[in-house]
Amino acid sequence: MSQPELNLSLQFADPRHRALLPRHKVAKWIRAALELPGEITVRIVDAEEGQRLNNEFRAKDYATNVLTFDYSHEPVVCADLVICAEVVEREAQEAKIDIAAHYAHMLVHGTLHAQGYDHEEDDEAACMEARESELMLALGFADPY
Repeated sequence: MSQPELNLSLQFADPRHRALLPRHKVAKWIRAALELPGEITVRIVDAEEGQRLNNEFRAKDYATNVLTFDYSHEPVVCADLVICAEVVEREAQEAKIDIAAHYAHMLVHGTLHAQGYDHEEDDEAACMEARESELMLALGFADPY
């Protein structure tokens, strides 16, 4: 089965993990989770920008690992994924997992959100987590759950 087309913009406001995130890997991880063609911007930010965006758009005054701004689900998935480098690094260290693996998970997670997946309700969470586990295993990573 062929993977959906992807128009990817990759931005590094925080360059600390740039070497871990070559464009071809980021595209591979996003494409794995895409069910339709996509136009996705990935922006790696520092904690200050992450906190500001989370506060402005979710009224939560802290930096989170990934924020998904989804603009359309079909016929083309259009979204911005904002990933906070400091949070990803801290979470990976706490969980004793590879930082690149955690970035892959955050990209898969954010891409699923961009397509309408959610985890607010228990049944939604079970469905989304099962899909994330399936995708991460298919990409050669451990089950994140």
